[in-house]
Amino acid sequence: MADKPHMNLAVIGHIDHGKSTLVGRLMYETGAIPQHIIDKFREEAKEKGKESFAFAWVMDSLKEERERGITIDIAHKRFDTDKYYFTIVDCPGHRDFVKNMITGASQADAAILVVAAPDGVMAQTKEHVFLSRTLGINQLIIAVNKMDATDYSEDKYNQVKKDVSELLGMVGFKAADVPFIPTSAFEGDNISKNSSNTPWYNGPTILECLNSLKLPEAPDDLPLRVPVQDAYTISGIGTVPVGRVETGVMKKGQMVTFMPSGASGEVKSIEMHHEEANEARPGDNIGWNVRGVGKADVRRGDVCGDAKNPPTVADEFTGQVVVLQHPSAVTIGYTPVFHCHTTQTACTLMSIDKKLDPKSGQVKEENPTFIKAGDAAIITVKPTRPMVIEPVKEIPQLGRFAIRDMGMTIAAGMCMSVKEKQ
Repeated sequence: MADKPHMNLAVIGHIDHGKSTLVGRLMYETGAIPQHIIDKFREEAKEKGKESFAFAWVMDSLKEERERGITIDIAHKRFDTDKYYFTIVDCPGHRDFVKNMITGASQADAAILVVAAPDGVMAQTKEHVFLSRTLGINQLIIAVNKMDATDYSEDKYNQVKKDVSELLGMVGFKAADVPFIPTSAFEGDNISKNSSNTPWYNGPTILECLNSLKLPEAPDDLPLRVPVQDAYTISGIGTVPVGRVETGVMKKGQMVTFMPSGASGEVKSIEMHHEEANEARPGDNIGWNVRGVGKADVRRGDVCGDAKNPPTVADEFTGQVVVLQHPSAVTIGYTPVFHCHTTQTACTLMSIDKKLDPKSGQVKEENPTFIKAGDAAIITVKPTRPMVIEPVKEIPQLGRFAIRDMGMTIAAGMCMSVKEKQ
């Protein structure tokens, strides 16, 4: 299994457009739902006289069990195609998704945007397209879903394709390069094989599109950056920070520095999946122990890097943001919480430098007094306490952030430049 390259796949789109059904269908079609679960449901189906054992029954039964509070871990939402193995980045609540995406809990390499044919483009569809762009997802597959509810209407499909293409164009995706697939996740049309219900469509299926995705380049030639998710004290070893290697390579014996604290020392041991390792690469979740670094020196939100090229601590930074929602307007002095890699730091808006046209990225207004929902802007902010952030052009994995306040994601953005703390 592990010899296939791995991809993280986000499934995004409006809440009722059939995302979880599509995920379930993909798991089912690729054999990722364990046989014993299918057998169990097949038995139940027989007892209830629903002999025509169908995928829908699996989905309903899973849903029922979830509602009873029994979480069925469908093999960690993992499935395999001929070419890759995929982990589905779960996007249950839209807001959590934004936060997870940005804090790197789930940097997606590609996304399937699900748009229901009967409804077409909704507010959340727009927002997700803007976001996937800001979050650096540059491979998209569009599932025009619930085709069964439109009697497999080619006109309806074309209308959705036209509307979504316009939306993609606004944020700089080339719609011509993005596949649009008419699907019914519920009935299984064009998921793993071409459907006779859409004789007018002769493009690829969802699985074929997934196979033709390009692997992202592994950022192992970038400087080492490991955001700390937590730090434990383990008897006999000492302090063990845990986190995911975002960029670079960590080796046993390497001198590393944690920022913002500045604590440094030599890497004594690296552990992955409860086994010792000599080195760790991007994507590896590790626990590591550093000689001379104690519990007081390291906490969630710190970032570990090579001592010769330590993580950047910002005194101020400029960012490009898209305001997703705000009850009124965002003005200078506003101090919401910035979620970036594993840190959550309140930052104060020092200036709004430019308002941009979100469609083209062109400057609409210099130094506006405020920005509101739907606006894109270049802003300068000052963290209220030391935080690590890197320009997205240099280390993209540590340059994206979400801005949260009042229990919601106000904006998403990326760091353009950093004025370092002296």
